Amino acid sequence: MKLLFIGDIVGEAGRSIIVRFLPALRKKHSIDVVVANGENMAGGFGITESTFREMSQAGVDILSGGNHTFDKREGVPVLEDEPYALRPANYPPGTPGKGAILYTSSSGLKVGVINVMGRIFMDPLDCPFRAVDEHLPKLLEKTKVVMVDIHAEATSEKVAMGWHCEGRASFVVGTHTHVPTADERILPGGTAYCTDAGMTGPYDSVIGIKKEIILERFLTKRGRKFEVAMGDPWLCAVLVDIDESTGKARSIERIRIEASRPETHP
Repeated sequence: MKLLFIGDIVGEAGRSIIVRFLPALRKKHSIDVVVANGENMAGGFGITESTFREMSQAGVDILSGGNHTFDKREGVPVLEDEPYALRPANYPPGTPGKGAILYTSSSGLKVGVINVMGRIFMDPLDCPFRAVDEHLPKLLEKTKVVMVDIHAEATSEKVAMGWHCEGRASFVVGTHTHVPTADERILPGGTAYCTDAGMTGPYDSVIGIKKEIILERFLTKRGRKFEVAMGDPWLCAVLVDIDESTGKARSIERIRIEASRPETHP
């Protein structure tokens, strides 16, 4: 099974580069399932029905979430009604939406996806490790292939999650910091791991926000409303090849497509 995970989609720039390149990328690598983190895809904060539909039509099968998932009220019905829109599983009981799903591809391949959020420098949610332990055995009863998106600030917490899931999950990937890391590897137990998939969005920015606004905050300690940037869009992703009979990863590689550099295009 070829599984592509796309890092945090930020605003119109992020959605546009996915629409432009994902179909060719799926074809080039014979990708079976595409998962993307979508908590920033509607104007940089939250999701909406229209942005969910746009990404689904472009070829994204499952959208995971994070700390901005509930920033737009119109996103709540998406989380409640769409079977493949996730929010972190460690939100308190009664929160709209779901944190884990079983997805079946058009060719019949099954993959479980778990979305959790870290707690270091983040909102004090329930324990993400215990949330994974709750959902992982249930999904493993139905498929050998399970991936975890840990949306977290601290690299230590993400690395710890990788080791916590080693030999049980097929793939653990981090999101949230919007900077791709170069530590992709397969852990001894067969779990593919990468600390952060990076941002799919405008790199003429400071992690997606207009750089002038962020520089003003750093230089003067005065701020103004965040505005999402548009320039220099990249698509950052991680591609994993998984043996569906065992759930063990065979390979992992980072993918980066820069709209302004044709040599990176599929």
